[in-house]
Amino acid sequence: MLVEYSEEVMQLGNSLFELLSEALGLNPNHLNDMGCADGLAILGHFSPACPQPELTMSNSEHTDSGFLTILLQDQLGGLQVFYQNQWVDIPPTPGALVVNIGDLLQLVTNDKLKSSKHRVLANRASPRVSVACLFSTKRQPSTKVFKPIKELLSEYDPPKYRETTVREFVEHYTKCLDRTSALLHFKL
Repeated sequence: MLVEYSEEVMQLGNSLFELLSEALGLNPNHLNDMGCADGLAILGHFSPACPQPELTMSNSEHTDSGFLTILLQDQLGGLQVFYQNQWVDIPPTPGALVVNIGDLLQLVTNDKLKSSKHRVLANRASPRVSVACLFSTKRQPSTKVFKPIKELLSEYDPPKYRETTVREFVEHYTKCLDRTSALLHFKL
């Protein structure tokens, strides 16, 4: 079942990268050709019921380090996104998936697409289950460099980030103990 699910998510991810490429005014294959969908990590999350959720952080606020995350959440909810300076609930919708832009996609699009700060609140009554599918490149050591896409730059919109490898980016991301975005470290 996991193999079949991952194949379906990979197809969906490729389609989303094609649509995002077109929305950015690029060739539909641009983001896929860059390697944005070369790697897929699937993480199952289980958070037990918590009798005093106000005393726990559950999943602290963070942005995702990769290019794109596709999330399947159960019917309990608990996911919140930071929008217009406040936390907003993302209620579960049967059959729907949540798609988050990640930090690396924000970097290569030079802020045309923004990563989303989000968190998960603990649930008092029942355990919460979710499956997160994170698109990034293969996390093996690589010298492949990512930087803002030149077609998205101009004299009025110069690069906002320096180039980096995924390995360097993720290494810095994991050092951010407050789980904030690593993008500030790569800002020019």
